Amino acid sequence: MRVRPDDRAGFTLIEVLVALAVVGASLTAIGALVGVSMRGAQSIEQRVAFRETLRSIVTSLPDRRDLAPGSASGTTAGYGWRTDVAPYVSNLVDPRAATPWQPQSVVISVRSPSGQLLRIETIRLRGRPADARP
Repeated sequence: MRVRPDDRAGFTLIEVLVALAVVGASLTAIGALVGVSMRGAQSIEQRVAFRETLRSIVTSLPDRRDLAPGSASGTTAGYGWRTDVAPYVSNLVDPRAATPWQPQSVVISVRSPSGQLLRIETIRLRGRPADARP
């Protein structure tokens, strides 16, 4: 059987379709991977901004001698926040003890624009005035 030189030149239609299917599947997988990576990066970015806002609120609390009981709220960079300060009550703390410090419970809540809530509960020491010591 003789083969003409022009019969072996180029690709068959099936070879071209298989190659296009492989390229299409590869591009689809790469596109899905890029989408997941972008959503992950955006989520991390939002979490960092959330934590940094909370950290800025914590650092803006008054000095321990000026930290008075009560509540405060506001908005910082689109994040709503609230702080609640109250005397710390525990069986381990004797309120009649003659100490220069009074423990206070501090609760800081921050709500992101998406509705996520982050809350920190801590205890801070507040200086007692010399005339208020038991």
